[in-house]
Amino acid sequence: MEEQSNKFLIPVAIGFAGIVIAIAVIYSAQNPSPNAGKNNERTAALAALPAVSSSDFVLGDQNAPVTVIEYGDFQCPFCSKFFEDTESTLREKYIKTGKVKFIYRDFAFLGDESFWAANAARCAGEQGQFWQYHDYLYSNQSGENQGVFSKSNLKSFAAVLGLVQEKFDSCLDSDKYAAAIQKETKEGGEAGVSGVPATFINGTLYNASPSSAFIQIIDNELSK
Repeated sequence: MEEQSNKFLIPVAIGFAGIVIAIAVIYSAQNPSPNAGKNNERTAALAALPAVSSSDFVLGDQNAPVTVIEYGDFQCPFCSKFFEDTESTLREKYIKTGKVKFIYRDFAFLGDESFWAANAARCAGEQGQFWQYHDYLYSNQSGENQGVFSKSNLKSFAAVLGLVQEKFDSCLDSDKYAAAIQKETKEGGEAGVSGVPATFINGTLYNASPSSAFIQIIDNELSK
């Protein structure tokens, strides 16, 4: 039952209360503003960004000269906009051509459905379809904690993508990756993430940028 899965969120609420409050303020303020032109400013990290490892989901050539790491929440509307406006361009012009490798990491803070969706994507990853599930989640996002990413719906998404249902359901119902998601979220905060989407380009954190500014940063890195 979904109610039972709330048990693992209790320590999260306690351990990350301060982080979530700070993030919520920034998150709510990420609408376009007169200062939007400054959004490509670099942000200093508070601690070292975790190195790319075998646990990461990587899209593109492992030896690409530019590494982009996004911390996101599948319920975040700004992350969805990044997916639609920037990531699509990134995939076509930079990832497919071997110039960029793209890594997605969880920064789940918006509630139960953020954790369930993040866990579901990792469960799909067990069957080699993390990115397909990642894309499906962002393409079907609608509201926060409104039931769109309930466990029953997440199972339906798996069926649409042709995943082995029994294996997926078992992974999802057991909250198999809860600890990993909590750890990744915590490490992101320690590395300077205070709002999502947060993108690191070759190890440097940049504030959310318009697509054109984001692409310019990558072009500058490629020209070095």
